[in-house]
Amino acid sequence: MNYLVNISGKLALTFLMVALSVISHKTQAAPPQLQTPAPVIYLADNLDEQDKLGWCIDTQGRGLSERLHAHSCKPQGGDVQFKFKAGTGQIMSAEYAGKCAELLAPGGSVTFGLLACKAGAASQSFTFDSNSGEFHPKGKNDLCLVVGAGSRSAGPFMSRNLDLAACASTAVKFKKWIVKAK
Repeated sequence: MNYLVNISGKLALTFLMVALSVISHKTQAAPPQLQTPAPVIYLADNLDEQDKLGWCIDTQGRGLSERLHAHSCKPQGGDVQFKFKAGTGQIMSAEYAGKCAELLAPGGSVTFGLLACKAGAASQSFTFDSNSGEFHPKGKNDLCLVVGAGSRSAGPFMSRNLDLAACASTAVKFKKWIVKAK
């Protein structure tokens, strides 16, 4: 009888491992089919972007805005085009000259703004680890620039929150970025 219990337990464990492997494989999204011209900073994982355009840093609303979020990468470019200047640590808009991503309210609800670039401003200084694809606020390597877990409709496109989160407890698919200079 013990022998049968051991065999059925092993079969159940094997079935569970195979099932988890299949589920895990299906939840891994493919990379986006990026159409946005460079320069662009986009998430390495397409997640659930419906048209496989990927996720880019973007201004909220149409045109120039002082708030940033993640948005479907637009094929024509525009306000989703950003570049990273390693020398200054700034994430700069390619569409709006002299505008940089800025960390707002780092003690409370984290938001990102698109404000006038200020040389040496700690709130506009980031580091990029090209091996992991992670952006960190300068001097805070335990925090990463991430997209929110949930997406929402944004006209013909999609959007997500753009946040800071603990790197160690955030899945790679929400924090791995690709910087395409040209």
